[in-house]
Amino acid sequence: MIKAVLFDMDGVLIDAKEWHYEALNDVLDLFGMAIDRDAHLSTYDGLPTRRKLQMLTAARGFPVGLHELINELKQGRTAEIAMQRCRPTFHHLYALSSLKRDGIKLGVCSNSVRQSVELMMRLSRLEPYLDTIVSNEDVSMPKPDPEMYLKGMQELGVTPAETLILEDNEHGIAAARASGASVMVVGTPADVRYDRISEAIRELTSKTRG
Repeated sequence: MIKAVLFDMDGVLIDAKEWHYEALNDVLDLFGMAIDRDAHLSTYDGLPTRRKLQMLTAARGFPVGLHELINELKQGRTAEIAMQRCRPTFHHLYALSSLKRDGIKLGVCSNSVRQSVELMMRLSRLEPYLDTIVSNEDVSMPKPDPEMYLKGMQELGVTPAETLILEDNEHGIAAARASGASVMVVGTPADVRYDRISEAIRELTSKTRG
């Protein structure tokens, strides 16, 4: 029986993938190191900023000494964009409130820093429905490592067999599957609806009983 649902944030609960790309490029462009869209989608999408900077250093010689400055500036720019664009979405509010009513434990596990996750959950008004938040600062290995999802399950007191994870990109999907939980792959935040999630839970419960 599914007792918990864990959500990725960017691209699942919040349509923020473009925000992160824009924020990092706003900063990197000052140093002539912007990431083009094809590279972002094929290589960098879904990874933490620190990991992206490490990859830029390896691929293009970006100075390691600038990593902390770039990361700090990027987080500040992301917060500015979120304050301008992040708003509540009815079908997400309905989905999480209905799952909570059904007795399902809920959490968000994101490769973003905790400040960004908490800000976006607050602006989207989803924070009251969450039982746990796990950010990339709460684990030693971000996605695609499964540590984040395993930590979320531990904090909710559930096993992988009792957990459904919603993910949208290859790094997150790899982490979710490696955790041993059931995985629901979504295309965009518009796909995250109560009817779809509850149907997935019913199907998983039926298979378990069968």
